[in-house]
Amino acid sequence: MTPYAPPLTDMRFTLNDVIGLENLTRLPGFEAVEASLSDQILEEAGKFSSNVLAPLNFEGDRSGAKIENGVVRPASGFGEAYKQWADAGWNSVPFDQTYGGQGLPWTLTTAIWEMWESSNMAFSLCPLLTQAAIDALERHGSEEQKSTYLEKLVSGEWTGTMNLTEPQSGTDLGAIRTSSVRDGDRYRIKGQKIYITWGDHDMTDNIVHLVLARSPDGPPGTRGLSLFIVPKFLVNPDGSLGQRNDVRPVSLENKIGIHASPTCVMSYGENEGAIGFLVGEENRGIEYMFVMMNNARLAVGLQGLAIAERAYQQAAAFAKERVQGRPIQGAIDGAAIVEHPDVRRMLLSMRSQIEAMRGLCYEVAADLDRANKLEDSEEREKAQSLLDLMIPVVKAWCTDTGLAITSTNIQVHGGMGFMEETGAGQHYRDARITTIYEGTNGVQAMDLLGRKIVRDGGEAAQIFMEKVEKQ
Repeated sequence: MTPYAPPLTDMRFTLNDVIGLENLTRLPGFEAVEASLSDQILEEAGKFSSNVLAPLNFEGDRSGAKIENGVVRPASGFGEAYKQWADAGWNSVPFDQTYGGQGLPWTLTTAIWEMWESSNMAFSLCPLLTQAAIDALERHGSEEQKSTYLEKLVSGEWTGTMNLTEPQSGTDLGAIRTSSVRDGDRYRIKGQKIYITWGDHDMTDNIVHLVLARSPDGPPGTRGLSLFIVPKFLVNPDGSLGQRNDVRPVSLENKIGIHASPTCVMSYGENEGAIGFLVGEENRGIEYMFVMMNNARLAVGLQGLAIAERAYQQAAAFAKERVQGRPIQGAIDGAAIVEHPDVRRMLLSMRSQIEAMRGLCYEVAADLDRANKLEDSEEREKAQSLLDLMIPVVKAWCTDTGLAITSTNIQVHGGMGFMEETGAGQHYRDARITTIYEGTNGVQAMDLLGRKIVRDGGEAAQIFMEKVEKQ
């Protein structure tokens, strides 16, 4: 497989000349982020992604994760890579310094995450869900829950998961049957969840599962769902790990892609019931979970860009090396296929769409920074409206486009692209899930129209149009 070369020049151009990172660093809390610092961070992230993560990608696809005696074993090398990644502080980049984070802008973090996802999408899914869990707990967890879990999650010592889907409940979360029963100041959780990304592994000492379950005596449908923290190991008052909770992986799903990412069937409460701790208030689980889902949707949209970049690099390298046929004009000898007009058309189409995706993803990340940091409350609300409006666009358009670009990569390779040993097929297989998980792209369209445009009478859309006109 073609080595991964982080597109640092393109990233810097988008950050500095398109988005205006310098302006964002004037926001409260970002004053220390100078251009030299952001350049250095990008350089180091690029080295880690190309030297550590990318070499594991192809073999991870072949060997995959496995379950042995009830324990999920990641693909070879992933545990060591994760330890290096966490020890280097990469997990903590955007998070609050109160919990050990570095407090850097999400815009810069998005560029860094592009490299993780390009170099090894299966690996990147593990910290992606941890990131989502941190956001949900930081916003809606109690002070005790924050002090118990956030520092370990931010450092990467523990990982997090998001547990929604059940066999009868995919898009229709109102059909969830997993139950919760109050047991003093905690709850007993019973049920089964499927398609749980990195639901179990041995890379960290603990895993913090955030689980949607039906509240006792709650109303039907989604209004009766609550959100619970269900740790793999219970945490003692002094922060040490206690007994194993009543939660376990039953099996791993047999997927067509992202083989190195263990997608688990999880069982909660086969015995007395898994011990869970209520996040926020009962019957508000959907509201809290959507914090996780929105951030995950933005990250999945970025996956579309990231895997498209990797596929483009492979296609361009192959087109320059593969000699086949003769150019329309010029030498009689054979020519590299990059000289052929149709191949050039495909490569230029790939490149132009990647640049558009990068600009969109980074700009929406900038709206996230503005929504978090602007001092003027009215301007903060506008930034939040833009963020909410554009998340389904990023998720759907970037993943649709990314999938198409991975298909074009196969086309550029010709018959060789259909052979697994080139690695072109892996990019396509890995990209295929991006249009499905975290809400199918059809669901994103309904979300954009129903929730983001119609519900506020088009106010957010008008803010977007005003922004476009100014630029």
